[in-house]
Amino acid sequence: MTRFSRASGVLLHITSLPGPHGSGDFGADAYHFVDWLVAAGQSMWQILPLGGIGPGNSPYMSSSAFAGNVLMIDLADLAQRGWLNDSELQPDARFAARPVDFDAVVPFRLERLALAAQRFAGTADLRQHAEFSGFCARNANWLDDYALFMTLAEQFAGRDWCDWEAPLARRERRAMKSAVVEHGERIAFWKFCQWRFFSQLARLRRYANERGVKIVGDAPIFIAHHSAEVWSRPDLFLLDAHGRPSVVAGVPPDYFSETGQRWGNPLYRWDAHAREGFAWWLERIRRSFEMVDMLRIDHFRGFAAHWEIPASEPTAIHGQWVSAPGEALFAAISAALGPLPIIAEDLGVITPDVIALRRKYQLPGMCILQFAWGEGGEKRFLPHNHERDSVVYTGTHDNDTSLGWWQTAPEGERHHLREYLTTDGHAVNWDLIRAAYTSVAKFIVLPMQDLLDLGNEHRMNFPGKSEGNWSWRFQWPDVAPALAARLHRMCELYQREPPASGHQELPQQR
Repeated sequence: MTRFSRASGVLLHITSLPGPHGSGDFGADAYHFVDWLVAAGQSMWQILPLGGIGPGNSPYMSSSAFAGNVLMIDLADLAQRGWLNDSELQPDARFAARPVDFDAVVPFRLERLALAAQRFAGTADLRQHAEFSGFCARNANWLDDYALFMTLAEQFAGRDWCDWEAPLARRERRAMKSAVVEHGERIAFWKFCQWRFFSQLARLRRYANERGVKIVGDAPIFIAHHSAEVWSRPDLFLLDAHGRPSVVAGVPPDYFSETGQRWGNPLYRWDAHAREGFAWWLERIRRSFEMVDMLRIDHFRGFAAHWEIPASEPTAIHGQWVSAPGEALFAAISAALGPLPIIAEDLGVITPDVIALRRKYQLPGMCILQFAWGEGGEKRFLPHNHERDSVVYTGTHDNDTSLGWWQTAPEGERHHLREYLTTDGHAVNWDLIRAAYTSVAKFIVLPMQDLLDLGNEHRMNFPGKSEGNWSWRFQWPDVAPALAARLHRMCELYQREPPASGHQELPQQR
């Protein structure tokens, strides 16, 4: 990580962008946001996982560890290529609401993607077809299983894969061949969507990089049970004879929940991964860096030990810590891929072995300023205890906004913060933002909600709550004209401006 200088960035998921089709995507507003980041002196754009959403619309329960979220595909780009017409781009009336209405957005976008795929298939553009064929060939090691999995998931009306017809659940060769022949058109549709997803993402990333902005991705440590990879490689996961998890992932009771968090993801059969030289993980990390410039790995402490919960338990209370081979895994990653710009999400119960693993591979950890205050606060998160090789956040997608947190914080925490930062707390989000900027930490990342002075009703996720998450969006009128200049000046004051950058005027909206 030493090749990166002091920098600052913004945490904003792609779906939280403005846009005419119900959720943010890789369209014009994403490019305008890059331009805004440049004008604000920012050099990092951190997003949430790019995989398809799972139960509760969570990007942390994706149907694939390798595929992208097709809801992020820019429909306007498909129209420009002649695969959609203007009338098909007219937004649903329900899209007038600011938050993402997934019940409306998902069918609207999938219907139009299907139309585009059909029209593409019927064109005689040999260059485009050759590009598509090349993409499919280069990615066949995951794309074929993914496309068939998504097709079968639709055929079986969303039932878990281990409840499909037995020959397909067990991936018997004859049944698989028959399914490929029977569902060839729909399989091609899912491949088409991935082609457009990765093409559009690559173009947006290139645009950002050319302007000095790095894309910071997010990789969940675990994947969903109902996913292409668990179906195609059940031997790599702790499953019973019927393909169901025997134990599941989560975390014990903590700051977020008195009963812990029972995520429900299957746990890895680490001995099987080790026998293959961690090949599955190497491919996953390599593919991730084809999409982003830096990568935050969620729940890093799970590489030292994970919280194992019997699948029959309704909560995470009755679990146990089980050792994981993080040292061997990161040794394999380092040997195969070299030093990588990975951020370790080292929050929660952190033991010496977690710290040792992170430091051995020179991975910056995270400091959350909201957690620093009061007698029960995490003292390592106080600004005077920050380490240079770390990333400071006012809060993350799992936290309340800073204003929302302040409104409900105990008086002991509020008093400590007021004394420490010599403030009256009337604009505590900006007190925390300035504290982040002044930190010795190399990187800081600020949630967009804190920059927009937003309260509790605008938070992104409530850990432990299954509904009402991941839907927050902003609109350009929310962004004060002076905000970019204010941030740029802070970058200048605290030496977080991009190399050889000068102040740039905020561009007009595209």
